[in-house]
Amino acid sequence: MPVIVILGGGFAGIAVAQRLERRLRADEAELVLLSRDNFSLFTPMLPEVTSGELEVRHVVTPIRAQLNRTRFVMAEVGSIDVERRTVNYRHALTGIEVTLAYDHLVIALGSQTSTYGLPGVAENVWALKTLDDADVLRNRLVWLLELADTVADDARRKTLLTLVVVGGGFTGVETAGETWELFRSVLRYYRRLRLRDIAMILVEGGPTLLAGLPPKMGEYSRRVLERRGVEVLTGDPVASADADGITLQSGRRIDTATIVWSAGVAPSPTIASLPLAKTRHGALVVGPDMRVADRPSIWALGDCASIPDGSGGSYPATAQHAIREGPHLADNLIAVLRGGATRPFRFEALGMMASLGGRKAVAQLPGDRVITGFPAWFLWRSYYLLRLPGLDRKLRVAFDWTLEVLFPRDISELRIATDAPEERARP
Repeated sequence: MPVIVILGGGFAGIAVAQRLERRLRADEAELVLLSRDNFSLFTPMLPEVTSGELEVRHVVTPIRAQLNRTRFVMAEVGSIDVERRTVNYRHALTGIEVTLAYDHLVIALGSQTSTYGLPGVAENVWALKTLDDADVLRNRLVWLLELADTVADDARRKTLLTLVVVGGGFTGVETAGETWELFRSVLRYYRRLRLRDIAMILVEGGPTLLAGLPPKMGEYSRRVLERRGVEVLTGDPVASADADGITLQSGRRIDTATIVWSAGVAPSPTIASLPLAKTRHGALVVGPDMRVADRPSIWALGDCASIPDGSGGSYPATAQHAIREGPHLADNLIAVLRGGATRPFRFEALGMMASLGGRKAVAQLPGDRVITGFPAWFLWRSYYLLRLPGLDRKLRVAFDWTLEVLFPRDISELRIATDAPEERARP
C-alpha cells in the first residue's frame, strides 16, 4: 500500500488526516501523522489562557482522540530527503531516530515566532505562539504582581508594572485586551497596587492596528484599548531590546521587565533546508491544488505554504483557511491515488474577528460589513465555541466562561514545569 505521511498536528494536518480516513478504504493507503505534541491546540483562544480566563487543558484536544486508523507518532521532524522520499524523525520520548519512507508527503508544520533578527529581541521577549508560551506568560504576569507588591523601590515597581505588547495584529490586540482584564480582575488581592499603577503599551510598527482589515476595526480597537488606559503607539517599529526594556526606531526608550512579542511569524525551520521553491518569507511555493511544483509526491498547506488565491496573491495563514485547505488537499491526493485530476483550492473568507476583552470585540462580516462591541464579542465566542473539536471541550470552555462572570480570575503561580520565575526572582 502507498504510505501517506502527514507532518504536523495542527488545524491543517488533522483536517487532512480526518478526510483521508473518511474517504479512503483501509486497503488503499497507510496513514502516518508525526507531531511533536500529542495534542492539537485551538490557537484563537491562547490570549484567554494567558489571562487566566480559560484553563490550559481546555483548549487542547488529544490527537489520538481525533483520529481512528491513522498511526500517530509523537516525534520531532529532523530532515526530509525529497530524492529518496524519506523523513527522518526523532521520537520525542525515547530519542530514537527513525527514517520513514513515504509515497506522498503532506507538510503542515505550521509556523514559529519571528523576531526579524532585531538586536536583543530573541533573547528578551516572551512569545505567544504555543501552549507553553501561554502558560509560562501567565505565570510571568502573576509573578510581576507578586514581586511589585513587595518591592520598596518605586522605580523598580514601575518597571515591573510596565508591560509592552509588540504587534498590532489579532494576537497583539487580543493579548493587550485580555491582559488588562486580568489585572483589573485580580488587583483587589494586592493591597499596595492600583490599576493606575499598571502601564500597558501596545506597539505597532505600521500606521494602524489590524492592518489589512477595514479601517473601522483598527480605529475601534484603538479607542477601546485607550479608554481602558492602554497606550497605543503606531508607526514606530522596534529597533532593539535588552533585559531592561525596549527601544523604538524613533529613539523612545521604554523600561520594562516584560515584552510580549506578537509581531510576526515564520515557517517552521525544518522547511528552510528543503531544496524546494520558497517565497521571500520562507513559505513553500505550491500550485492551486497545493502540490509542490516538480515534486508530485509532496503537498503543503497551512502557515508553511503559499497557496495562490487566483487573483495574484496568496491565501492568509489563518485557522479558517487551514481547516478548509485540509479536506481539499485530501480530496486531491485521493484523486491522484485513483488516477483522477486535482482541483484548485478556492475559498472566500467568512470574515475576521478579534476579541478585546471586557465583552467587546470587532468583527468583519462578508461584504466588508463591520460590527463592534458586545454583538461582535458574542459572535466571536459563539463561532469559536462551535469550532472547538469535541463536545467535552465545548462544555469545559463554556463552563470556564461562566465562572469568569461570577468569580475573579485565578492568581496561582504554578511552577510545575519550570523554575524560571524563581530563578529570575533571585537577582
